[in-house]
Amino acid sequence: MAIFLRQGQRPQELILGGDRHRYLAFRYLACALPDLPWQDWRDSDNIVARLNLPNMRYAPNERVAVYALALRGLVQLEPDPVKRLKYADFVDIYANLTNAEREQYEREYPEETKTMQSFSTRMREEGKQIGIQLGEANVVVYRLEQKFGAIGDETRKRVEQADPDTLLRWSGRVLTEDSIEDVLR
Repeated sequence: MAIFLRQGQRPQELILGGDRHRYLAFRYLACALPDLPWQDWRDSDNIVARLNLPNMRYAPNERVAVYALALRGLVQLEPDPVKRLKYADFVDIYANLTNAEREQYEREYPEETKTMQSFSTRMREEGKQIGIQLGEANVVVYRLEQKFGAIGDETRKRVEQADPDTLLRWSGRVLTEDSIEDVLR
């Protein structure tokens, strides 16, 4: 199965090789998304179909509704927050709303707008916290290696998985303790 995002002519088979030899040749089933009416997929439980609503056929005045239903499908069908963020970007890119259309979306779909904004804010905050925690872990690893020499993978993993309060405590202990074991107790 080959899925095409654009309309137009395409070969009916794929042939790989050179002038003298064919290494691979096969025919495929083609699905050209611009040929599919978006209304047929608007309530689908298939997340791929819902995310691709902006790539399907719709009238120009339907673009905001298509965008809204794609994002609604994302919220309904994808529980993983990291994937949600990535897929929201996918929908944004292919919907390619103008500023006026984005304002229309915010007016006509206030609940969806609120959900996506709070989700986006929460993900940014979580990302910031993870970045801070990793930075603190790197400082502890650096201090341990400066004082005690190379540390093992198990110790490094333990430090990287520690919470911020523990990392702060260990960072102070590096200055006063005489062994890695005493620092990490």
